[in-house]
Amino acid sequence: MTKDVNLTEPLKQYFGFDSFKGDQEAIIRNLLAGNDTFVLMPTGGGKSLCYQLPSLLMEGTAIVISPLIALMKNQVDVMNGMSEDGCTAHYLNSSLNKAAIQQVINDVKRGATKLLYVAPESLGKDENVEFLQSIKVSFYAVDEAHCISEWGHDFRPEYRNIRPTISRIGQAPVIALTATATDKVRSDIKKNLGIGEALEFKSSFNRPNLYYEVRSKTQEVDRNIIMFIKQHAGKSGIIYCLSRKKVEELSAILKANNIKAEPYHAGLDSATRSQTQDDFLMERIDVIVATIAFGMGIDKPDVRFVIHYDIPKSLEGYYQETGRAGRDGGEGLCITFYSNKDLQKLEKFMEGKPVSEQDIGRQLLLETAAYAESSVCRRKMLLHYFGEEYTEDNCHNCDNCLHPKTKREAKEALLIVLKAVMAVKENFRSDYIIDFVKGRATDDLVSHKHNELEEFGAGEDEDDKIWNPIIHQALIAGYLKKDVENYGLLKVTAAGRRFIKQPQSFMIVEDTDFDDDFDEEARDSCGSTLDPELYLMLKQLRKDVAEKHNVPPYVIFQDVSIEQMAVAYPITLEELQNIPGVGVGKAKRYGDAFCELIKKHCEDNQIERPEELRVRTVVKKSMNKVKIIQSIDRQIALDDIANALNLGFDDLLGEIETIVNSGTKLNIDYFLDEVMDEDRVDDIYDYFRTSETDDLETAAEELGGDYTEEEIRLVRVKFLSEMAN
Repeated sequence: MTKDVNLTEPLKQYFGFDSFKGDQEAIIRNLLAGNDTFVLMPTGGGKSLCYQLPSLLMEGTAIVISPLIALMKNQVDVMNGMSEDGCTAHYLNSSLNKAAIQQVINDVKRGATKLLYVAPESLGKDENVEFLQSIKVSFYAVDEAHCISEWGHDFRPEYRNIRPTISRIGQAPVIALTATATDKVRSDIKKNLGIGEALEFKSSFNRPNLYYEVRSKTQEVDRNIIMFIKQHAGKSGIIYCLSRKKVEELSAILKANNIKAEPYHAGLDSATRSQTQDDFLMERIDVIVATIAFGMGIDKPDVRFVIHYDIPKSLEGYYQETGRAGRDGGEGLCITFYSNKDLQKLEKFMEGKPVSEQDIGRQLLLETAAYAESSVCRRKMLLHYFGEEYTEDNCHNCDNCLHPKTKREAKEALLIVLKAVMAVKENFRSDYIIDFVKGRATDDLVSHKHNELEEFGAGEDEDDKIWNPIIHQALIAGYLKKDVENYGLLKVTAAGRRFIKQPQSFMIVEDTDFDDDFDEEARDSCGSTLDPELYLMLKQLRKDVAEKHNVPPYVIFQDVSIEQMAVAYPITLEELQNIPGVGVGKAKRYGDAFCELIKKHCEDNQIERPEELRVRTVVKKSMNKVKIIQSIDRQIALDDIANALNLGFDDLLGEIETIVNSGTKLNIDYFLDEVMDEDRVDDIYDYFRTSETDDLETAAEELGGDYTEEEIRLVRVKFLSEMAN
């Protein structure tokens, strides 16, 4: 087909648009000329049109290789809606029965089908290869092409077989398309598809209409999300969770609070998923709670918010998922909840995978953590990750730019880092460099004899928390670069070498500390402020009740529960059970006096309890909880329970503590008798009887370091169970 064909007429005729966006026209012309093409275009940029329009203009059928059945159905419906006889596009995948597959084959053979969507697994089947060899293929489009690379956020091994299969079917131009790819992933895609000479079209990754924010993930996260959604009532949003279980739990909580929400994950049957997707597109529901299985290619332009309940595994995944907000150019709010615990959880998931996969996974995770903790403009960090420079100092559309932290001079510290990287021959990663400048003689450092170098320990007087932000911000400023191909080793750039010779001012902002689960800022950001007067009254009441029962105050309710009562103003036993650490047992035993005090305080001070703060919870169908209680009743050893539930012993203790703290009695004497000396149990028990706090560190200190943390936790469970429940 000639390059100078008028493309505006078919664009208007088939798609109703008057003009192309960005590089669309140049991409289409390159493909029409029979050339291999590589397209890197952010979500919402109009990637699909780059293969849909040329398929209608070229002779034969275009093969679109796509990973998601939902995406295929969505796009086939759109394409067929444009044609007069309704069969311009078809898909071939595992969801079709034999009769439907035969219908597709017949339509393709009679020339009625211009676009055929195929799942990568279906493409390689012998019968499909044989069928495709018998037709004229206009070109191959590989959508979501980042799935080819192990460094991509959604690697799929079956994508590695696309090139050999294409070669079996027959030669035709290849267009590879992705919404997100670093330099490493880009080179992987081109190499694997055998399109090294392909012309590359790279759009800017900047989405100016998207607002980025990272919030501390406290125990109040569900309440925070409900309040956020109610502040944006009627708007469409997606909430991403890492586990199917959390998807189910959170969607149930949202529904209990009158929010039109549904879960979406690969464990649901395809009819349910299709129905949910349609309901979302048709605005019968407002919110989808999903694993990352949802959203690829879903053509809904007015998603107004994307919330990450859990930190994503990579910045590429994060970028693609947030990119589903505001595709129409309107408002798009991207809120992420982050805690160090989630990071540790994700690292744990990697155990048992091949070492190379673990290594890649950890590096991607470190980049995400750096993004979350950094106080630098989020837009600047994201764009830098994708190899694009953002020159503005303030984007005015992320939390760090709207609430900037004070900058501090770090010229000397940067100098220390650059010299350290040079001293160890640019052969190590950032965690090694930090150990080196801090003067930590780790086994690794000693084995390389780097503890003997003059530069070793040059930064030992500096605050530990300064080194990560210095390295991240030096990367953004171009003084350092990461050799991604080679395990993320740090290298000093030409600009970095110039800095060593002629140091100049280097201002940095320190990272945000996400360690404290209940810091004041986090609470304020939830929009719920603690009532100081009520808080003091509740503490006094707790003290009085504790004296009456001859137990320490924390046995009645823990500090965190008292704090939340002074935020949420519960005035019935049902509402009180929504407070963290208050189960049915505790509410019934001690709750009446606390509810009466809160009710009187609200009446006396004319406090209007905000409706949206009274979050309804749902009973968690936690089988673990039930199994733990039943197993302890049957006196099964705790380490055996942990093994049976595939939990670490620490995690099991955490579950047991949650059960006991919310008011359920558990008798673990049978286990203590086996593993601990009676005198040791009595010593720890007596300590808790007189202590003002149940804090573990304080207990370890007061008990003189003679007991392990595990022993203290076990006896604390016994104590709280007997005294509080």
